[in-house]
Amino acid sequence: MGMSVGSSGGRAGRRGRRGRHSAPISEINVTPFVDVVLVLLIIFMVSAPLLTVGVPIDLPETRATPMEGDVEPIAISVDVDGRVFIQDTEIPLDELIPKLEAIAVNGYDQRLYVRGDQDADYGVIMKVMGRINAAGYKRIGLVTLEEQGS
Repeated sequence: MGMSVGSSGGRAGRRGRRGRHSAPISEINVTPFVDVVLVLLIIFMVSAPLLTVGVPIDLPETRATPMEGDVEPIAISVDVDGRVFIQDTEIPLDELIPKLEAIAVNGYDQRLYVRGDQDADYGVIMKVMGRINAAGYKRIGLVTLEEQGS
């Protein structure tokens, strides 16, 4: 008789434990979500400066106001030695227009930024702009730095 009471008590105890474990969790643990968001934030903060055009250019300064744009423009750079780059890729001057036609998202309405080193030959920069204009691109901008001082 003592044995049957002990075994039924054991079954009741097991049932009670099972009932407690199957109760739904009413709280949401946000700690892993916060960890993932912080890691992504750090990754984007570190990688954002690396996304800019990487050709080292010493830009001239002007008092002109910055232009606003809706689509990311294509950057064409002319360095101090007269070499021409589209974004980071060096290309010969003769291949400039075919490459632009291949990569321009909006066709001839694509905004193009010409970045010329202030010590670069003025004639090379004008050749680049002349070829771009002759090819039909009308939205061409010269990139400069804001002039310091008065």
